[in-house]
Amino acid sequence: MGGLLRFLTFIAACNLLFAAGAAEAAGKAPKHLKKDATGPVVEASYTDSGPEPLLAKVFDAIENNRLELAMQQTEMLIKAYPNFRLAHLVMGDLLLARSRPLIAFGQGGGAAAGDKVADLRDEAIVRLKGYRTKPPADYVPRYLLQMQPEQKHAVVVDTQKSRLYLYQNDNGTPRFVADYYITQGKLGADKTREGDRKTPIGLYHVTSSLSRQKLGDFYGSGAFPINYPNDWDKRQGRNGHGIWLHGTPSDTFSRPPKASDGCVVLANQDLDSLSKSLQIGLTPVIISNSIEWLSLDDWQSERTSLLKMIEEWRQDWESRNLDHYARHYSAKFAADGQGYQGWIEQKRKVNAGKAWIKVSTGNISMFRNPGKEEYVVVTFEQDYRSSNLSNQMKKRQYWIKESDRWKIVFEGAA
Repeated sequence: MGGLLRFLTFIAACNLLFAAGAAEAAGKAPKHLKKDATGPVVEASYTDSGPEPLLAKVFDAIENNRLELAMQQTEMLIKAYPNFRLAHLVMGDLLLARSRPLIAFGQGGGAAAGDKVADLRDEAIVRLKGYRTKPPADYVPRYLLQMQPEQKHAVVVDTQKSRLYLYQNDNGTPRFVADYYITQGKLGADKTREGDRKTPIGLYHVTSSLSRQKLGDFYGSGAFPINYPNDWDKRQGRNGHGIWLHGTPSDTFSRPPKASDGCVVLANQDLDSLSKSLQIGLTPVIISNSIEWLSLDDWQSERTSLLKMIEEWRQDWESRNLDHYARHYSAKFAADGQGYQGWIEQKRKVNAGKAWIKVSTGNISMFRNPGKEEYVVVTFEQDYRSSNLSNQMKKRQYWIKESDRWKIVFEGAA
């Protein structure tokens, strides 16, 4: 069996190590998890979708030197996913190993395989890593602090794991639905400029749906553009355009982990499944380099703290006490071409002409940025009434952390 067995066993062993983790071996939670004080971390019970369960069985069979079983399972994998190139490559190696020793992974693909073998090896590793290191069932992504009732689902992407997670809005609590393998930019994540072939990190939402009929075969069964660059990206000087969630060509089941020009790419069947949950203009798409997970207790605590800050801001606005109101705004605040001082002076003049103010907020959503910059995007429906003016609007605010206190750095119409 030679090189094939050694190499594939190496991959399987590596991914078992990913699942256990050196920290867990010492009785600790993984670094990307916050351990719940009420008990040990418990692995989730997920409904698996895609080829990962079968692929894991193939590699487990190879690791246990049950090569005929591995071949049978690979045949099942190919039957289920005829265009899955990784499965065909493994089958080629298993067949070739019957006649002569192999010295490297991918020899069964023939001379034409070339450097594509490395891409398929990378795909095998990230697929198995994503499958074997799922988050605990009672943990949620830190970023989904609150969805509006109209937002039925949220999408969270982990570029490090090449994985997309779909969550349902269960009366305000995120509930896991499914996860999928994805492809990201050729040069990784954290996009900053046009043409850098990177996938952006940040908070976005789906802006439209492009059907297969409007696109070439390259984009597969369709595409869903997202609003990169968003307001925050523009404030940071980031540029570029055309970042989509889209499918693969009709003759391709999946692409390597890093193969797009910045888009998030899914297998067509996964995109078709995901598309049923996407709402234009509503569904948040949060792209992270490595997801932070919180226990439901910690998530609720952080959510409650932020809602309290928003309520204090609302009450202080109604009070017409400008000093109290101004404490909610960062010295870095800027909106409508004004900096902090100019904006405060304008508010002072406006308040002087009012006998009373009443403000209500509804349909609040809160999403925390997954990147290095610590901020929360808050969107809500605002009903403003005063002694001489009344209006309604959908407002969006960006809150940043300053000296352990959340403050508004930007606000405007959503």
